[in-house]
Amino acid sequence: MDKQTITIYDVAREAGVSMATVSRVVNGNPNVKPTTRKKVLDVIERLDYRPNAVARGLASKKTTTVGVIIPDVTNLYFSSLARGIDDIATMYKYNIILANSDKNEEKEVQVLNTLLAKQVDGVIFMGNKITEELRAEFSRSRTPVVLAGTVDPDAQVGSVNIDYEKATEDAVTMLIENGHKKIGFISESHEEPINGIYRLNGYKNALEKASLPYEEDLVLQSEYTYKVGEAVYEQLVKAGATATVVADDELALGVLNAALDRGVSVPEVFEIITSNNSKLTSMSRPRLTTIEQPLYDIGAVAMRLLTKLMNKEEIDEKTITLPYTIKSKGTTK
Repeated sequence: MDKQTITIYDVAREAGVSMATVSRVVNGNPNVKPTTRKKVLDVIERLDYRPNAVARGLASKKTTTVGVIIPDVTNLYFSSLARGIDDIATMYKYNIILANSDKNEEKEVQVLNTLLAKQVDGVIFMGNKITEELRAEFSRSRTPVVLAGTVDPDAQVGSVNIDYEKATEDAVTMLIENGHKKIGFISESHEEPINGIYRLNGYKNALEKASLPYEEDLVLQSEYTYKVGEAVYEQLVKAGATATVVADDELALGVLNAALDRGVSVPEVFEIITSNNSKLTSMSRPRLTTIEQPLYDIGAVAMRLLTKLMNKEEIDEKTITLPYTIKSKGTTK
């Protein structure tokens, strides 16, 4: 028998039971006699029967599948969030379809529509910003959506984050208290609200409270890769910076190594605070001082929020802010 074509009917016939009984066994329903359960399970194993999730979804109007859109699957920040999502999904018996959007706005919409075509019950979106096209697709689909590590300034979509503004302000204030007057701020595009609104405001707030001027050449927009660290460090030094806050760990590692390669002592001469506390911060030497985001928890709480939305449970708050700390390691005094 071709296992591609094996159906619940085949299992029922081989086991000499009804299709309803096979369904109860497959779904873990306790109302089946142990001897019958064993007989059905033996046939399932012998025929290598795999329940068709799509067919079950058509019957129940639910596929117990969740789509997760991730902008860069290689970035440890997003992969840590995905771990939290996956663990909670498993706990609630949801399957995950992971889709990489390559930080491309057109591909985000395309990937979302592909997931919706697969009849997913909900979507977790991690991306740079919520474009108008994306927002239109979210509202048109009526499929529950939760943002993880992504902010919706309009607070229309459920989201889980930390307070990026206050975290950045605290990091810059720490560098000011260490005696620095020219402090860099490096992030990806300011079109992304986390960077252009929240983190940048936090940076400006700290300078203002310390009566330090805001200097545009100390604020750099860069891709989040190790290889650009060298160029970024050169720009910081040219602008007279003696310390910097970086919004990504891989980029921060690039900046750190660029400084060390030039014989600059870190943290004695140049200090660095990064933002994600991924495992890279402990692998570098010296270890990177970092804003400690609860990455796994952001993913886990986002998935839990999505389960509530999918099951139409009562929700106290759909914009969730988790706590953070600053973890002093080896790149600050």
